[in-house]
Amino acid sequence: MTTRRSFLKATGALGLGALVLPTFTAHATPARPTTSTLNPSPTTLWYPAPADEAKIIEQGLPIGNGRLGALVGGGVDRDFLYLTDVTLWTGDLNDTLESDGQLPYDPTHFGTFSLLAKLYVDVPTHAGATNYRRTLDLSNGLVTTTYTHDRQQYRREFYASHPDDVVIARLTGPAQSGTITLGGTHGEPTVGDTPHTAALFTGSLSNKLAYSAAVTAFSPNGTVKVDGSTLTFTNCSDLVIVFSGGTNYVPVASTGYQDPQLEPAKTALDKAAVRAKPDALLHTHVADYRKKYDRQQITLGRSTDAQRAMDTWTRLQARAQNPTPDPELEASYLQFGRYLAITGSRDNLPLNLQGLWLSTNNPDWYSDYHTDINIQMNYWLADRAALSDTFEALANYCLAQLPSWTTTTQAVYQDDRNRFRNTNNRVAGWAIAFSTNIHGGSGWWWHPGGNAWLCMSLYEHYEYTLDRTYLAKIYPLLKGACEFWESRLVDTPQGLVDDHDWSPEHGPQDTRGNTYNQELVHHLFGKYRQATEILGRDRNYGRKIAALQAKLYLPVVSPKTGMLQEWMSPDDLGETTHRHLSPLVGFFPGDRINTDDSPTTLLNGVKQHLITRGMESFGWGLAWRAACWARLKDATRAYELIQKVIRPSIDYANGTAPNFFDMYSFGDRSIFQIDANMGAPAAMLEMLLYSRPGVIELLPALPEAWKTGKATGIGARGGFTVDLEWQNSKITSARITSTGGTETEVRFGTQKRKIKLRKGQSTTLRP
Repeated sequence: MTTRRSFLKATGALGLGALVLPTFTAHATPARPTTSTLNPSPTTLWYPAPADEAKIIEQGLPIGNGRLGALVGGGVDRDFLYLTDVTLWTGDLNDTLESDGQLPYDPTHFGTFSLLAKLYVDVPTHAGATNYRRTLDLSNGLVTTTYTHDRQQYRREFYASHPDDVVIARLTGPAQSGTITLGGTHGEPTVGDTPHTAALFTGSLSNKLAYSAAVTAFSPNGTVKVDGSTLTFTNCSDLVIVFSGGTNYVPVASTGYQDPQLEPAKTALDKAAVRAKPDALLHTHVADYRKKYDRQQITLGRSTDAQRAMDTWTRLQARAQNPTPDPELEASYLQFGRYLAITGSRDNLPLNLQGLWLSTNNPDWYSDYHTDINIQMNYWLADRAALSDTFEALANYCLAQLPSWTTTTQAVYQDDRNRFRNTNNRVAGWAIAFSTNIHGGSGWWWHPGGNAWLCMSLYEHYEYTLDRTYLAKIYPLLKGACEFWESRLVDTPQGLVDDHDWSPEHGPQDTRGNTYNQELVHHLFGKYRQATEILGRDRNYGRKIAALQAKLYLPVVSPKTGMLQEWMSPDDLGETTHRHLSPLVGFFPGDRINTDDSPTTLLNGVKQHLITRGMESFGWGLAWRAACWARLKDATRAYELIQKVIRPSIDYANGTAPNFFDMYSFGDRSIFQIDANMGAPAAMLEMLLYSRPGVIELLPALPEAWKTGKATGIGARGGFTVDLEWQNSKITSARITSTGGTETEVRFGTQKRKIKLRKGQSTTLRP
């Protein structure tokens, strides 16, 4: 990740909250709404105080439905929601090169993700409330606030419903009165609609993207009136607030990624007009959410009673100061990653650097799609965590951008000013830069290996699902990337090598044959050949690509450093402890280098590279390191790195914020990036199960802190899911279910068992 631009200044964290088991009760609360859909024993994060609005990115609790997102503050006399639509981006195609042959990287032409609205709920008479508790319910997909005022109990619920495509806030308790105020973040005036049922604003960005947002409210007893930007509610004991909004963005290159026929204001008003009974709205949302969340349960051991009694922020700090493991806290961190995947990645755009959640219109790196680790790490979790369907957003995004990526590549990539151009003056297929937007554009420097790394992620998803329809869908991406690399490779005495390039994100910018690209292209060519055989398409071209793969130069271990070389040089030409592990991409997430088939010298080179890089980095750097150490079956180091991800972020340090967001230290401030929130849970699952087609290994890197536990629904490449139980660090049972796979070898301890299944069949193995 590169370092640049300012971000809303983060400030030090307060003593807010951590996970607590549902059996812990701090005080009496209003009755939970009657619905059999709710999980009665949820995993929760909880806090004894509202979020500070100035620190909402660290303390606000996230909700989302894959398109709309919100950070909820939980204030009593003044509550606040920062709302987003994932398609609200400035920018354009951005295909005019700068003087150095690279692509602009600015908020005007490259663009930036931005806030849609802020919503405030004011109940001024409730100032000074007691018995306060703010909760993120991971099991049911809810944020709740409970408190006592004037000896009466009050409850608020917040969620983003995917079926109804709205954000809901519900206030219950004795009759209460107050106001709801909707405001845009781009200077738009908010008005009341006719016949005065909603507050509404509309606008358009400089790229002509139209957008709108609306809020309505209804109550079965009190009254609600609309006056401009404000809704006033009076004597309501049950108030439902409904927010919706959107843009006229469409994922279609031929229309410039906009549909001028779409009317965002009409759509927002129509969706906000939902008037189902409050319990029915909640039931619909929870049922939809739990279809995904309940696919995987994780138990890593029991925490102490003292740990269970702590609020979340206190608990994070206590774990950092005390060597006693807190396995339930760690399990909740994993489930929080799954929560972000469910709420942030559905049937719209994929997770960007901050997912759906912003605190400003000026996010660092424009909250873009970074293609040299970050967007890929965002999707390491999906298939491992029984959330394969959340991966579709990434595949659909790439396909929608492909026509523009291809056109831009073939039009300007060979510009003489581009220091990364193909020196043979040939170009084909598609390429991208280090950053991409949602309008078909790339930004910053060209990134030749970016296409191959996206294809690695895309093909790995196929290896989990064995879905041929999906493989056929992504086939144009695979083929176009191969065409680009066929035109780019340079023939040398050592073999075919990448042209002048950079190993992200350090060292010289003009070296050939960097390990990063050699590994990615080797993987791309091999998987493309497999795809041609599976689909029965372009087999002659597949054989041609396979012949090129056989001629590729492959990296070696340096006789000077003992490390796997990052460049075609025995010298380390970059930063010794750099955050990226680019030369290890063939070890993780790839597996050309693995503990079964690779020479000991090569594995030792990987290990030495990890040792040299060190055990400190940003959150995503730690997550990547943890996954690599898990692949080396080093449970101690992998677990240590997970603890470093989870350590509390205090005084702008790298670590976890009170709301569990990962914070990236940036001098006198810290930045939220979502990648570690996805990558660290993926590494945790990698510690429990390693797989590649034909092999499933159980508990390859189990730490002592998790010596007894249970996990269900872990995805395994080759088309399987696995349910595990273990005691005293030994497997007691493993249930393997085919989701399309037929044969694999299951390994646990010293045992190896080959199994054969039909799709839908299961078998249970015991020692």
